[in-house]
Amino acid sequence: MLSISNRSSAAVNVTILAIQKAARVLVRDFGELEKLQVSSKSLSLFALTAAKRAEHILLEDLSAARPEYDILTEGRGEILAASPRSKFDQNGGFRWIINPLDGAINFLHGIPHFSISVAIEHHGEPIAGVVHNPITSELFWGEKGKGAFLNNQRIRVSGRRTLESALIGLGSPFGFGKMERAAQCLKMILSKVHAFRHLGANSLDLAFVAAGRLDAFFEAGAPLWTSAAGSVLVREAGGSASPWMNGVVASNEPLHKDILKMITSATTEKNSF
Repeated sequence: MLSISNRSSAAVNVTILAIQKAARVLVRDFGELEKLQVSSKSLSLFALTAAKRAEHILLEDLSAARPEYDILTEGRGEILAASPRSKFDQNGGFRWIINPLDGAINFLHGIPHFSISVAIEHHGEPIAGVVHNPITSELFWGEKGKGAFLNNQRIRVSGRRTLESALIGLGSPFGFGKMERAAQCLKMILSKVHAFRHLGANSLDLAFVAAGRLDAFFEAGAPLWTSAAGSVLVREAGGSASPWMNGVVASNEPLHKDILKMITSATTEKNSF
């Protein structure tokens, strides 16, 4: 288990402890997958049940530690604070944003690329984020003004400055609309960059941008619980993360304008069928 950093706030430390506890559930269930000889429907139910168990631990531990925080989760939506504070109170206006299993399809296919993702939001601004891959034991965390870290080692975005040299992470291509349009958009983007990867777990992909493994990531229509924590990591690692088509685009600073221009051009109506 990763030791708690003395650089992170008490709220981030609470988040890390809760995530590590929930991670043990996902590790155990992931190890059981190969023993299951069931239909794809049953596997999906198994992944959903695993996510719910992890979510229950996160909700129980985080709400006990900070009962004044609201909560937004993928599975249950908005949950109001048990002990709400006035928005004018210095301890008010906080919200946890929780995704207990980002990359569920990878999980149910036995691919060890999934994560637990938790962000802390204050008056609508994500100010801290933790993303943890329980299988690789990589734990990324970042906090406004304190930097971004991987297993307590400082991380930075990449230094690449041209699209031609950039490795781009891509969320679900269906954010582009019809399959035909998605294929056309992807073809246009691939012609301008070194390569792209669709890894299947947005929060981890954003963490990879923060760590310099990917040069950029984007997805249209990315839910807040898949992007909030990772966006904090990117910004604290020296990059930029911007809203885009109800989703997010994140990269290092030198590439950001070019990435936005490229993907906006690729998804405009004139480029669709």
